Amino acid sequence: MISTEKEKEKVFLVAVAESGRTEEAERLLDELERLAETAEAEAVGRMIQILPHPDPVTYVGSGKAAQIGQIAASLGADAILTDDELSPGQMYGLAKVSGMRVIDRTMVILDIFARHAGTRESMIQVELAELEYSVSRLTGKGKDLSRQGGGIGTRGPGEKKLEQDRRLIRSRIAKLKRDLQDVEAHRKEVRGRREKTGLHHAAIVGYTNAGKSTLLNRLTGSGVLSADQLFATLDTATRAYTLPEGEKLLLTDTVGFIRKLPHHLIKAFRSTLEEAAYADILIHVVDASSPDREEEMRTVYHTLDGLGINGKKVLTLFNKTDLLPEEEGMGDPRADGVLRVSARSGEGLDKLPGKLQELFREERVPLEIVLSYSDMEIRELIRREGEILSEDFREDGVYVNAMVSPRILGQIKKIKKIQKRG
Repeated sequence: MISTEKEKEKVFLVAVAESGRTEEAERLLDELERLAETAEAEAVGRMIQILPHPDPVTYVGSGKAAQIGQIAASLGADAILTDDELSPGQMYGLAKVSGMRVIDRTMVILDIFARHAGTRESMIQVELAELEYSVSRLTGKGKDLSRQGGGIGTRGPGEKKLEQDRRLIRSRIAKLKRDLQDVEAHRKEVRGRREKTGLHHAAIVGYTNAGKSTLLNRLTGSGVLSADQLFATLDTATRAYTLPEGEKLLLTDTVGFIRKLPHHLIKAFRSTLEEAAYADILIHVVDASSPDREEEMRTVYHTLDGLGINGKKVLTLFNKTDLLPEEEGMGDPRADGVLRVSARSGEGLDKLPGKLQELFREERVPLEIVLSYSDMEIRELIRREGEILSEDFREDGVYVNAMVSPRILGQIKKIKKIQKRG
């Protein structure tokens, strides 16, 4: 019987680290190996080069590059995989001296994103990131771009192949950006309809493979893909979650973060990550069993800060606590609340509804308003989504003293403004 299973590509992992930081480099190479596995490649060896900073020509230095090439070849590697994104010059230099094909961390992450993109939006975003990464790395050696689709316009006589390729890529990038604007416009419409429901909204954020999708599935009974691999799902999913008292809220699962996330992807996925910006509360899911959880938490907050998503209430869930051998203290100085849970078994999640309601109440602001008797839909909105402290029925309307969320206050102001214009 002939096997049709595709043989995995074999890669040799390489990192550069300062003296005294090899332990951190080893953990990053562990993560890089997991990335390689997710991209269906097999790591056959690794090496850390001690340098104060990466060599600008070969990343590891010419002597070490030749040595790495020999070792990688002896292990049957098909390529060298570096833990950092390389410049075009570094990639060329390392490949030339080592005699091996070179892949960097960014290329692997882009490959994984391309494999896992499921919606039109995520597919556009991934292709856009790939093209923006590759446009500066063209060598003019006849790179085949036919898979990107589209044709090119009339070219003048004597134009170089490199210029043709760049023109093709830039034309495709412009087209993808226009397509993405259309998708983002649709997303804004959906977001606007969602805000009109008056439901509270919580965004689930966290490091990749922390268990965000598993949590969403456990709470809402949805069938979002959940797998023990990095970036198992890229597509934003929003589901309704009913609290025990009957109150409903919306939960949105966002794409996972990772250290050294390619800046092309942060830019391309900004609209997806911005779902967190419109949420009332952030649910930060942390893999409690990860030996590097503190650094992973810092990465999540650093990414959120970079997107301007800060100042929101944060509830941190230390997930996978069932995998820990014993109780250990866990804290998050940036969180407004912390819970120990297991999204897979459901352990500890019984405390989540009460904690969410507590945080929603804390974010409320005072509202005093006189509503005409034709404004009873506003009174119903306040009653449903806020807390009415007192009411006084007067001749000119109903005086309402209440506590509401900033989001509901914004909705009320919009309604009143529209009525005044009418």
